[in-house]
Amino acid sequence: MAAGTPRIFLSHLSGIAVFDPNGDQVGRVRDLVVMLRVGKRPPRLLGLVVELSTRRRIFLPMTRVTSVESGQVITTGVLNVRRFEQRPTERLVLGELLDRRVTLVDGGEEVTVLDVSVQQLPARREWEVDRVFVRRGKKAGAFRRGKGETLTVEWSAVTGFSLEEHGQGAESLLATFEQLRAADLANVLHHLPAKRRAEEAAALDDDRLADVLEELPEDDQIEILGKLKEERAADVLEAMDPDDAADLLSDLPEADKERLLSLMEPADAADMRRLMAYEERTAGGLMTTEPIVLRPDATVADALARVRNADLSPALAAQVYVCRPPDDTPTGKYLGTVHFQRLLRDPPYTLVGSILDDDLRPLDPDAALPLVAGFFATYDMVAAPVVDESGSLLGAVTVDDVLDHMLPEDWRETEFHLEEEPAADGGVSDVPDVPGVSEGTASHGS
Repeated sequence: MAAGTPRIFLSHLSGIAVFDPNGDQVGRVRDLVVMLRVGKRPPRLLGLVVELSTRRRIFLPMTRVTSVESGQVITTGVLNVRRFEQRPTERLVLGELLDRRVTLVDGGEEVTVLDVSVQQLPARREWEVDRVFVRRGKKAGAFRRGKGETLTVEWSAVTGFSLEEHGQGAESLLATFEQLRAADLANVLHHLPAKRRAEEAAALDDDRLADVLEELPEDDQIEILGKLKEERAADVLEAMDPDDAADLLSDLPEADKERLLSLMEPADAADMRRLMAYEERTAGGLMTTEPIVLRPDATVADALARVRNADLSPALAAQVYVCRPPDDTPTGKYLGTVHFQRLLRDPPYTLVGSILDDDLRPLDPDAALPLVAGFFATYDMVAAPVVDESGSLLGAVTVDDVLDHMLPEDWRETEFHLEEEPAADGGVSDVPDVPGVSEGTASHGS
């Protein structure tokens, strides 16, 4: 853990108020959601269960929490008010972990869990459980001589929490695959039987499922989305990159598409409709509507703060687009681009409007895929702005989307492997194996 990172005992958060950035109370914390993992790996704190004034309980991801201090939680102000539903790999801290009997690794003594603490991982937005506050004795409240002693131990010092190493249920398999990249997990799901694939996909949280769907073949995407509850499907579509979500919606029957759009947040639905208005293999059809947009009076420091967002892909983080207000796409007049390398060379107080690269003509939304690919190859770009006739920035095309549409339709069916380099002992260098997967198939219990 980073030095100085505060440790938070989770029972202290019970009942505290949750505020939006304007200081208005939106609800109170009623529980906290952690995801257990296989073996001795500590759980991740996923978010908070917040009770609104209407008594509805919703899920607030930690990625939308900006501050936890002075008996209050401050959010980004973006809340999904759909009712909280617990996933198979998730556990409620107050409802399921506290008062639980676990065993100390050193000595095998049973103890009662009174609290758990979390710290934020350095240079990341993730929170991880690190300590457990326990009481010795046969039951909580045993204060006989020699009993009732309390102590705080590392998570790894107790057993009785984690999922079984060799379990066959969806929760154990998902916990095993948690460390995989989205593309690798997509490959695992693709090779599972349809019933098992749907079970595993439904157990993923919305953001993780969105990332995986973006890496799956079209048929798998439609199949998985069709087996989710409609409100959940709308949530997952909102969590996907707008261009990928628009492509998936375009492949659905008209009635299903309209029903899902009606369940989405109006702003997200508007983005989807705008993207679907363009031909798929054009700059407009390929672009994302969420690039980094700054006004010309923003500073290099402002730009770097936006680039540091861990949720951005490397391609989108490679440059910022400078425009007149409004800042959301379609923006005001597009002025130019500032590349990441230029941001590193100039002082933090420099205005981005003074270091623009405005030599390259932006892409037209109707530019065909071959023209877009030629632009990227000619100018060695990883992302490019898309601007309409009025001069407004509509979005940005990234190189990964260009490649995705230029490869054969069945490219995801091909097993891509790195060439094995000879090792010093004459063998081959180690390539990490995917747990439970061999020769393109996943082991599973049915």
